[in-house]
Amino acid sequence: MKLDERSARRLTARRGGTMCNSTNGHVGVDVPDAAAESRRPGPALIEDLISANHILFDQGVVDAFGHVSVRHDMQPDRFFLARNMAPGNVTASDIIEFTLDGDPVDANGRKVYLERFIHSEIYREFPDVQAIVHSHSHSIVPLSVVKNIPLRAIFHMAGFIGECAPVFEIRDVAGPGTDLLISDNRLGRALAQCFHASDIVLMRGHGSTVVGQSLRQVVYRAVYAEINARYQIEATKLGEVTYLTAAEAKSCVANVEAQSHRPWDLWKAQARERRT
Repeated sequence: MKLDERSARRLTARRGGTMCNSTNGHVGVDVPDAAAESRRPGPALIEDLISANHILFDQGVVDAFGHVSVRHDMQPDRFFLARNMAPGNVTASDIIEFTLDGDPVDANGRKVYLERFIHSEIYREFPDVQAIVHSHSHSIVPLSVVKNIPLRAIFHMAGFIGECAPVFEIRDVAGPGTDLLISDNRLGRALAQCFHASDIVLMRGHGSTVVGQSLRQVVYRAVYAEINARYQIEATKLGEVTYLTAAEAKSCVANVEAQSHRPWDLWKAQARERRT
């Protein structure tokens, strides 16, 4: 399938579809570097990736665990991700380049995330995806395990969630005895299939993964997914909830996310000030 056709199908399905079905690391590892040439990224890309790590920590989306990546702006078959560490402490010296097989190019002995395959396989499957956040944010996890209450868009800042976020059930792929981590390419490929109809996928008993077309957008989505989940849990305690329709969700993505530079600029400045 051509890129434009697949991207159009994904965008249409994820904004307006009504399906709500599931798809029926934490550990640092030493991995040898791939023998591959590398091109220097644009000067702002690594700086923004560092800021994304700090913002996600400051906003309570990640803690000691979780990770954010960005596709290489000069080599689309590569991406950047921090070494295995707490996101709030990431610096330029912690960023590693990876191939789409999940192999590091320049780790030079630094431990890498076990779950780097979340990123590599999504980038491989969807050339339009430019940035990815994986987290275990506190309000998302409960909605990943309650079968009759899916994550749904409840307010205009979270239209990208749509009418129902799918849930990835790792048992359907790897059986009932896993550690729930996406620890190899096969599991990464299975997770990636969930994104054909959604920009956010919950992972049962684990957390969620969010995709975007820029670091700014994916950070916005990860933050507001957590806020939406918190609002949704609180609202369901009060009574019947009115959720966004598919058309409302689509309009919110088009109009509200166009302003994602406003929170990004604010959060980036706050993160910089906290670390000076």
